[in-house]
Amino acid sequence: MDLETVADELYRLRPEEFTAARAARMAEARTAGDRALADRIGKLRRPSLSAWAGNLLVHESPGEVEPLLRLGEGLRQAHRDLDGAQLRELSRQQRVLITALSRQAGQLAAQAGHPITEAARHEVENTLRAVLADPDAAREWASGRLVRSLAAGTGFPAMAEGTAPAPTSPAAKTSRTSKTAKSTGASKAAAAERRRRLTQARKEADRAARELRTREKAAATASREAFAAKKNWDEAQQRVSDLTAELQHAREAQQQARSAEQTARERARTADRGVREARRKADAAAEEMQRLETPEQ
Repeated sequence: MDLETVADELYRLRPEEFTAARAARMAEARTAGDRALADRIGKLRRPSLSAWAGNLLVHESPGEVEPLLRLGEGLRQAHRDLDGAQLRELSRQQRVLITALSRQAGQLAAQAGHPITEAARHEVENTLRAVLADPDAAREWASGRLVRSLAAGTGFPAMAEGTAPAPTSPAAKTSRTSKTAKSTGASKAAAAERRRRLTQARKEADRAARELRTREKAAATASREAFAAKKNWDEAQQRVSDLTAELQHAREAQQQARSAEQTARERARTADRGVREARRKADAAAEEMQRLETPEQ
């Protein structure tokens, strides 16, 4: 047993199961004589509901991790270079991807037996925004051991639909034109590189979105199957309970019938003894009467 294995196990559990499981692993470590490991396990903090749901994406859908991290890298580079129209297109793709992933996290949480609230799902969305915007947040999320949701405070520059870059003054335009004229070749190369990065980022976003839709369908099917299986299990459990109660009643009736049979048998034996005694007395009385009726010779 090591800390990595224990941490992976604990952060897969529902939050309400975390504390008891951590205490059990600490006790095992102490029993094994590894007090240092027990202390490190004791420092693992119970995750919030939204952090747990975010961890589920990492543990239960590992195929989502690397594409999202690559997309974040491409988006961060693209946001440093692209113009307003391109930023708005990437922002649209971000919204689609984040909404889909947060919905998937909610489905995974429900399948694990602890549905999350709408507020918790919004916190999952904030975590995913932070993952796309901040490489440190991306690494923390990819570990699958979030304790609380991440804040998207260092997100991409805001670029609302319909907005455009701020106007540039004539002096700035003149200066920029002069500089551009001196570095036409470099600008063309930079523009080509920007277009290449944008194309790559779009491909990554489309690929991630397609894969997510496929996984969402599979998760929805699994969720329906799990619901049906749970319903069948509940019905079978109820039937077992009914049959158990019926069997208990039958056993009680059997015991009562056996007791009644024994009582009846005893009464029958007593009655039979009474009959034999009465017959003996009747025979004796008949003999006595016959003796008295016969004249003496």
